[in-house]
Amino acid sequence: MAAGRLWGVGVGPGDPELVTVKAARLIGAAEVIAYHCARHGRSNARRCAAPYLRGDQIEEQLVYPITVETTDHPGGYRGALDDFYAEAAARLAAHLDAGRDVVVLAEGDPFFYGSYMHLHERLAHRYRTEVVAGVTSMAAAAAALGRPLVERDEVLTVLPGTLAPEQLARRLADTDAAAVLKLGRTFTAVRDAAETAGVLDRLHYVERVSSDAQRAEPLASVDPASVPYFSLALLPSPLAASTMDREAVAQRQPSTGHGEVVVVGLGPAGRPWLTPEVQEALAGASDLVGYGPYLDRVPPNARQRRHPSDNRVEAERAAYALDLAHAGARVAVVSSGDPGVFAMASAVLEVACEPRWKDVPVRVLPGLTAAQAVASRVGAPLGHDYCVLSLSDRLKPWDVIASRLASAAAADLVLAIYNPASRSRTWQVAAARDLLLEHRAPDTPVVLGRDVGGAGERITVLRLAELDPSLVDMRTLLLVGSSQTRLVERGDGNRVVFTPRRYPA
Repeated sequence: MAAGRLWGVGVGPGDPELVTVKAARLIGAAEVIAYHCARHGRSNARRCAAPYLRGDQIEEQLVYPITVETTDHPGGYRGALDDFYAEAAARLAAHLDAGRDVVVLAEGDPFFYGSYMHLHERLAHRYRTEVVAGVTSMAAAAAALGRPLVERDEVLTVLPGTLAPEQLARRLADTDAAAVLKLGRTFTAVRDAAETAGVLDRLHYVERVSSDAQRAEPLASVDPASVPYFSLALLPSPLAASTMDREAVAQRQPSTGHGEVVVVGLGPAGRPWLTPEVQEALAGASDLVGYGPYLDRVPPNARQRRHPSDNRVEAERAAYALDLAHAGARVAVVSSGDPGVFAMASAVLEVACEPRWKDVPVRVLPGLTAAQAVASRVGAPLGHDYCVLSLSDRLKPWDVIASRLASAAAADLVLAIYNPASRSRTWQVAAARDLLLEHRAPDTPVVLGRDVGGAGERITVLRLAELDPSLVDMRTLLLVGSSQTRLVERGDGNRVVFTPRRYPA
């Protein structure tokens, strides 16, 4: 018969909900549950594990012969405990030899001042053994206080309260942060050591952490007579404390106007197209400003304020964002694609250069452009020189657009054409096609990309002479090849469009 398996399972500091998922699973599956307790029979470890017990398991109660009292054992206190651990290990070994898996419950973490380690030393070399870490009392205490233990290069020192007072004082004075465990009867000595070390005013007291009976207060105000064994002293990070104090003061002060505007590109569609830099800026913003449908692409966050507006009020939107930042807000102005390509970056900067807002910081973070996204779907049509232009005549006259189209076509540049049509602009696509045909062959490859990355994505590849305006709307981007752009069907049947890097001499 194969021997059973020994598990040392940490059940955390007191709250059954702080038991890990793995610990709960093992507790529910084991045939034998063992736990330590004093002679009164109560066990904090078993109380933590109680919700995960089946009710039909063998329970081995390991009752300490002594706790803090004296003993007449020939080996003294240590000898009495050594005998106890040897006898407890033998009891568990009998179950393991019979093929039963044994879970030993350990309050907090099994290897952090835990009794389980004494059984581990006696059994781990004989049986398959695994230790499951648990939440320590000092970690739970830091969480309860809302004070970080350490950060950056700070040093954390863990001390037993049973150390000599002069050692405690020296170690407390020499460290950045500390946790002092095993208080109880040592409390007065620990308090005196903290006063000698000059840290008493920074020391916190926590008892029965994470339980219904939890108490936390400055250690200097605690009555020594009220201190139980399950208590500790915590000296949290001085760096974090300093920062938190400054932040608390800042929250009480009126805004000094140290906000900023960050103009970000969302890319052509959802989160997979966002850069990590843009995601960080969006997460850190207090206010989001932008065209309504673009704002809808940013997941809602209850702490953030949203300011949607119409697509035709770019200057007003920019001024509103700058006013928010001037009052201290961290504003993200969102654009589709890249904010510097027919989008909000230039509008914000133009307004920001006016005297009223000249001191408001403005940053621009790039995004993946629609031209890049559409090109990637068919291959590499933008592999050589190309020109980006907009067919919208809302901000520039058609004569200028037509002149630029003709110049780009005559220069044999690949064209990426934005804003080709809208509900009120329906004739420009045909006009642009006819103009381009004066300079390009009828079979020049043209790529129509609509809603790339979205649910309505559609990619169409056709000849320039076949370009039908009815296939084009405001959400479509056109890529028109140069004389060198190729449309090739590969062995798998897929067609690719690319423009070679080399141009004929």
